[in-house]
Amino acid sequence: MHNSAIIAFLALSASVTAAPYSPFPLPDGFPEPSPTQLAEIETLAQGTLPNGALPSSLKATGVTTLQLIALNEIFEVAFFTSLLSNVTNNVTGYDAAAIAPLDYNYVIDTLTAVVNQEQLHAAGVNGILANAGETQITPCEYEFPVATFVDAIALAQTFTDVVLGTLPEAQAAFAADAGDESGLVPLFGSVIAQEGEQNGFYRYVQKKTASASPFLTGGSPSFAFTALQMFIVPGSCPQDIATLTAGGLSTFGPLEVITTPEAQNMTLEFAAPGDVGPDTNSIVYISGQNLPVTVPISTVTSIAGYSHFTASFPFDSGFAHGLTIAALVNSTGQTFPSNDAVAAATLFGPGLIEVG
Repeated sequence: MHNSAIIAFLALSASVTAAPYSPFPLPDGFPEPSPTQLAEIETLAQGTLPNGALPSSLKATGVTTLQLIALNEIFEVAFFTSLLSNVTNNVTGYDAAAIAPLDYNYVIDTLTAVVNQEQLHAAGVNGILANAGETQITPCEYEFPVATFVDAIALAQTFTDVVLGTLPEAQAAFAADAGDESGLVPLFGSVIAQEGEQNGFYRYVQKKTASASPFLTGGSPSFAFTALQMFIVPGSCPQDIATLTAGGLSTFGPLEVITTPEAQNMTLEFAAPGDVGPDTNSIVYISGQNLPVTVPISTVTSIAGYSHFTASFPFDSGFAHGLTIAALVNSTGQTFPSNDAVAAATLFGPGLIEVG
């Protein structure tokens, strides 16, 4: 599976044949490790949970933001636990030959650190929620559309790109709420940096430059929430994740990016499971830290219940390497002042486009 195929899965919840995956509780006790187990997790993570004071109260936006982050962090624990297991057990496609020329033991050491670091991220976020008397997030069952180490690393890069675009939105929410939440801004700044270090490794494995662009693509919480649900087996979460929708998050219809994108001006084909028309809809791109770009759609056809259509991909107009987010919106020719404004008008998305 090439990176474009992984992006297509993220953009379109296609049929997945992999058995649902739910390794919890892990042998180290996660998500509820004992103090002794937590100490071992911290040793393998190469650092400890922060020991500063936690908020005693959270505003509604802060609660929803933290619950979304926790939902994602636990997904990442599951994903990297599965990946590490496949590598450690020499599963075909994940063995030393598949990993070469990378050093096999170096990869195991790196993934071991990542798994445990993600456990601390998840435990830390749930700890903040618990200290404020709010509902913690618990593990679900998951499906991962990968069959090789290369597939898994490409997918890890893409969902980490989405995280890197979402966490600054979380910081903005905590800053706006102020009060007890103000201290969360630098805390999650450190998490952004840590995720960036991870992504440099995932890009290096794919022989990409370690850093994609000077200013990474932003996002909106609802785009991350929608993309994340494509890995979660419906109905498998002990808590009702629909409560996050009640907290202000939206779930959009899937948007598939059919064409393999390149770092140049070109035309892309998209598909969405609904009625689409050039008189009522357009594609909006979010790339780097630039204002969203709106382009018209054309050549609409219906195939097996999906509307296929094309739109220009004006890469040379200032798009960033790395992640670009595409969204099909409910208007034409509209100029959007922010990523959140795009999300508010989105019908289908996000289409996750990786270039370079």
